[in-house]
Amino acid sequence: MNTIVALDDGLTPVKNYLTQQGCQIVDIGQARNQYVDAIVLSGMEKDFLGIEDISVKAPVLSAQGLTPEEVWKDIQQIMRLKQ
Repeated sequence: MNTIVALDDGLTPVKNYLTQQGCQIVDIGQARNQYVDAIVLSGMEKDFLGIEDISVKAPVLSAQGLTPEEVWKDIQQIMRLKQ
């Protein structure tokens, strides 16, 4: 099963790397309307989905200061914890 990751805008290198690893990438706006395994932001932003009181069940990661490989490692760790 593919890992489904919602990505913030501006994370093209991360998107490319995660796609190469077999992840399905969706726009961050879709995270409130469909299941995703993780949400990756370019930085920790308040109100990242446009609604302050939204509840998302997926883990939210910040890619700020991380390489695409480090982001992938964090996602893999999350996936192991879900099992």
